[in-house]
Amino acid sequence: MPGWLESFLLTFIPLFIVIDAMGNLAFIISLSEGISRYERLKIIHIGITTAAILGLLFLFFGQFILKVMGISVGSFAIAGGLILLLLSSKYMLTGRVVEAIREEMVAIVPIGTPLLTGPATITTLLLLVGQFPLYIVLLSFLLNLFITWVIFLLGNQIIHFLGQGGLRAISSIFNLLLAAIAVTMIIRGLELLGIISLASVQ
Repeated sequence: MPGWLESFLLTFIPLFIVIDAMGNLAFIISLSEGISRYERLKIIHIGITTAAILGLLFLFFGQFILKVMGISVGSFAIAGGLILLLLSSKYMLTGRVVEAIREEMVAIVPIGTPLLTGPATITTLLLLVGQFPLYIVLLSFLLNLFITWVIFLLGNQIIHFLGQGGLRAISSIFNLLLAAIAVTMIIRGLELLGIISLASVQ
């Protein structure tokens, strides 16, 4: 496998999991229930645009922003990992993580942030850009947003095909993977802070 392709897969897959387009699809459908097709498209476009702007901001200026605020990447990784672990655990225990986020973030565009580009996605971007070329991470992020946009546009057809049970099963699997990524983020953050080494936890 070519090196660039391996790097692309190693950046694309974690971002695909943390953005979790399929897991957020039911929320998009419920949010846009009872409104016109035009209004629903407007919500989707605003959400994707918000996610893109926020993600690109941290992708290009994340290190500078954290430096100005006096926050290390390691500390940010641990914080993002803990938040992600709590959210994924809440979903697996109650099945209501999306509803909880919606209630707390109702005054903010909930699709762009925190559902698509929240602490987990931002932390993942910061960690990936420190390990892989910037253009690879950028390509993976933009392609993930494009796929998310297509999934949201085809939301009704996808739910009709999978059914609520199928969508819930996929979401549960993704949340289990999110929990695993959260643990990896915490371990990576501890390593960046010099508290542990990866060799000691393998």
